[in-house]
Amino acid sequence: MTQPMNWTLEDADREFFVRELDSFVPKKIFDAHAHWYAAAHFPDDSRPLLVGTGPPVAGYETFRRQMEELLPGRPATHGLVFPFPNARVDVAAANQFLYDELKNAPGCRGQMLITPATSPDAIRDAVRDHKIVGLKCYHVYSPRRPTFESPIEEYLTEDQAAVAHDLGLSITLHIVRLRALADVVNQRTIVAWCRKYPNMRLILAHAARGFNPHHTIEGIGSLKGLENVWFDTSVVCDSGAIESIARTFGHRKILYGSDFPVTHMRGRCVALGDTFFWVDRENANFDIGYASLRLSLVGHEALRTLKVAALGLGWTDSQVEDVFYGNAAELYGIQQKTP
Repeated sequence: MTQPMNWTLEDADREFFVRELDSFVPKKIFDAHAHWYAAAHFPDDSRPLLVGTGPPVAGYETFRRQMEELLPGRPATHGLVFPFPNARVDVAAANQFLYDELKNAPGCRGQMLITPATSPDAIRDAVRDHKIVGLKCYHVYSPRRPTFESPIEEYLTEDQAAVAHDLGLSITLHIVRLRALADVVNQRTIVAWCRKYPNMRLILAHAARGFNPHHTIEGIGSLKGLENVWFDTSVVCDSGAIESIARTFGHRKILYGSDFPVTHMRGRCVALGDTFFWVDRENANFDIGYASLRLSLVGHEALRTLKVAALGLGWTDSQVEDVFYGNAAELYGIQQKTP
């Protein structure tokens, strides 16, 4: 069958939300992992797929409109946002776009995109001059090839961790290396820096890159006892990683994140062996014979995964509301008001 396109919502998607998610997703959300971008900041030949096929500018208003369509009845006015990392993006321009957009987004907080060359003074200046509460590093800025094999120190420097401690900043860290949190090299750096820099607020993206949940399940015990580490749920499509985090750290360390605009891609991540595979409309054969196979939007798939985790953990409505809003509000000192 012909698969629906990315960036489009069809009647089947709306029905999916009503059937699967409407009774689970709270009305008030703080999205702890979202990207804003302007396509002009990427060279034409290296734009990420979703940037190249999506709106040319995706700042606060586009984010609100797109997410409110994806999650009807949940105004997308609160979130932790940062630029879309790419090896060839104009980092300075992407950060300035973020700073400008944040001026009109009172419910949002921003993290500046950094590379290993970003100096502590540049970080201090951004915090002083703009509404910046943290840092977003990414492995594509590591000098190692392939960058997916990089230890943390090659794309987040210790000087940057130290300034995060000095200023009380958060850092959203997408760990790499083949086995993610099960990798002892990653474990040692996270533990050492969290202990050395206790005022740094480390957010391990994608449930500690739990795209293969067995890596998070195996490695989560190595972080037990750390008080300055959190985990976002962005585009995780297997509940095992989230469940293992909750059983080790409790629900208060888990933050809902959408990973906008990845939310608007069709497909899902599947654990295979000791790695994972992103199934999408371009790389799989959907002519399976025994059923009409239709890909859902990643944003919906990830929310259904979080729902499965909540059911398995026996979370109360109040605990679910903490994950979607209260935990982030506490982390960033946001006064909670009744919607």
